[in-house]
Amino acid sequence: MKTRAAVAFAAQKPLEIVEIDLDGPKAGEVLIEVKATGICHTDYYTLSGADPEGLFPCVLGHEGAGIVVDVGLGVTTLKKGDHVIPLYTPECRQCKSCLSRKTNLCTAIRATQGKGVMPDGTSRFKCDGEPVLHYMGTSTFSNFIVAPEIAVAKIREDAPFDKVCYIRCGVTTGIGAVIWTAKAEAGCRAIVFGLGGIGLNVIQGLRLIGAEQIIGVDLNPGKKAMAEKFGMTHFVNPAEVGADLVPYLVDLTGGGADYTFDCTGNVNVMRQALEACHRGWGESIIIGVAPSGAEISTRPFQLVTGRVWKGTAFGGARGRTDVPRIVDWYMNGRINIDDLITHKLPLERINEGFDLMHEGKSIRAVVEF
Repeated sequence: MKTRAAVAFAAQKPLEIVEIDLDGPKAGEVLIEVKATGICHTDYYTLSGADPEGLFPCVLGHEGAGIVVDVGLGVTTLKKGDHVIPLYTPECRQCKSCLSRKTNLCTAIRATQGKGVMPDGTSRFKCDGEPVLHYMGTSTFSNFIVAPEIAVAKIREDAPFDKVCYIRCGVTTGIGAVIWTAKAEAGCRAIVFGLGGIGLNVIQGLRLIGAEQIIGVDLNPGKKAMAEKFGMTHFVNPAEVGADLVPYLVDLTGGGADYTFDCTGNVNVMRQALEACHRGWGESIIIGVAPSGAEISTRPFQLVTGRVWKGTAFGGARGRTDVPRIVDWYMNGRINIDDLITHKLPLERINEGFDLMHEGKSIRAVVEF
């Protein structure tokens, strides 16, 4: 069949809107009509050429939602007509990682997914007879995609595609870091470094669990109002505090935060986040992705006195299990996604969405097919 897609033919080049060929689903796979997809910084990271695992040509995109239109042999958990969110973090429920219950990092298809192909080692996309690679197992910048059954979450049918597509990455990553990685408790004190889309979702995750103090740290004072809407109780601009940022935050939290969250990807900020934790029990969660080859450092004293550094991927959420739950939270009014979707564009204008992101004019731009 044919599908319209925004194809990245090479790094550092605008996406090209073309019609390409898509093979149907093989055993254990499903064919999905993508209805909406978000434009994320991770997509640009790969497109920029900075991603060491970036491969071209490929169809980018990993924040999608749509409808199952066909299923391959052996598929038992999905059927035609199901509303779904494709997952870049699968949940096979059978591998060592899934069975351990200690991580959400399923390893069932990691090797092939990282090579831009389906589990059988081939791509379902072709352009002029030549293979076009998949991206993160999802490639939601295409109107139709094929995905493994274990990497698709079934969701309720009344959920709007243009909103819940964002749950696939930004919403779950931020809220999940609070609930499943930090396991933060009611009454805690927390600091969130970086008030972009991820940071705002961390904030509403903290509000959701009943945090007592939620401090947002960002160089842009223009982000204060939105962060307060999502639950921030205090705003700190590092430019106004200067070199005394960590002591200032420790004092503001009465000895240090119970939990801090880095949403910047800046290794210097990661150190500040750890050192702003409370002695004896403070935990710092790293969410932001640092540049390739970057390293973090701190004095060992910070760790031997009880502070903990943790990393998180997809907020620690198990995709097929937890994503439908977060969709329910949105539909029940427990979390806010509407205010995070600041722009909507047709596929033909997808490159404008990247421009809006770089100019700081959007929290999340969504492409509707």
